[in-house]
Amino acid sequence: MTTWIIRTDEPGDGPRLAVKDAIDVAGLPTTAGCRAVAERAGPAAADAPVVASARAQGARIAGKVNLTELCMVADGVNPWTGTPVNPLDPSRVPGGSSSGSAVAVATGEADVAFGTDTAGSVRIPAACCGIAGLKTTNGRIPLDGVYPLSPTLDIVGPMGRDVAAVVLGMTLLEPGFAPVPYDPSGTIARLRVDGVDPAIDAAVDDALRRLGPVTDVTSEHYTDAATANGMIISDEAWRLDGHLLAEPAKLSGRIARRLQTMHEVSGAGKLDWALGVKKALRAELDAILTRHAAIALPVLPCVAPEPGEADESDLVLTSLVGQINVAGLPAFALPVPLPGSHLPASVQLIGPAGAEEHLCGLAAALETTLTP
Repeated sequence: MTTWIIRTDEPGDGPRLAVKDAIDVAGLPTTAGCRAVAERAGPAAADAPVVASARAQGARIAGKVNLTELCMVADGVNPWTGTPVNPLDPSRVPGGSSSGSAVAVATGEADVAFGTDTAGSVRIPAACCGIAGLKTTNGRIPLDGVYPLSPTLDIVGPMGRDVAAVVLGMTLLEPGFAPVPYDPSGTIARLRVDGVDPAIDAAVDDALRRLGPVTDVTSEHYTDAATANGMIISDEAWRLDGHLLAEPAKLSGRIARRLQTMHEVSGAGKLDWALGVKKALRAELDAILTRHAAIALPVLPCVAPEPGEADESDLVLTSLVGQINVAGLPAFALPVPLPGSHLPASVQLIGPAGAEEHLCGLAAALETTLTP
């Protein structure tokens, strides 16, 4: 039962909500998928505001779901709590860090899930498991009661089997949330980046063409922003979690090594450079979004990989997504068919800050064109 840290299965007829175990649920400990944290964690005194909002609208907490330790790794593998099984192919990783959130909705054990995303942790598992997920605008959704990785970049976002389930999740987060139907007169900016499997690029292109005009664009800062994402996370996560290295036996080896690397990166004096890239990327993407309804590119450069060396997998899995956390913009992940494969590709639709209503309308329009 590696999808769940704890099942609650609250009774009622409201939607079943799976909550990533980095988010407080009253009466339950928040472990962040980490033994070192779990041994110190008492029952949460109150629901995080995102959970309280969902409860107030009738959601039933189905339980707290698994994740990678401290939200730090993108493959979804957790040596301590176990690894949720990718329902599309058990030989592949489920993606992380919100692994349990993705698997719970992909298998129908929850109607909607809440995840967190700092460098792709909602979009990556959504892509690996063939579901939908939304990285919300930085600062739109409150982070109180959420275990922090990098508060500058962290967000809470909903995940579901389809666009309607993600919209339901946004409604639980924000009562009254309503998608804005996509205006077909708009154009999509197709961001081209290196290192993507040509079959993935072709699948995304085919899906986007069904919506209407697509214009290729490039970014001067997108590659640097992946490095900036890692530098900002290292600086903040080391200050928040570095003390856990005092008990290395309570961490998996790869997380202990990750924390040590973060310590080294945070001391390298490159944070000002990273923050400069952050500002430049945001200005560049904002300018593109004044001319286009959204920016689109794949979530992953490949299909969900098999388990492998964590650092190598992380570089691949996060190569196209952490930049949007740096920019602070919302991004919707939606599966698209990949001809000749039992696994899907996934497109990432990026909108202006605060434009989740429009992104959900765009994702719904694209989903409709892909439905037989």
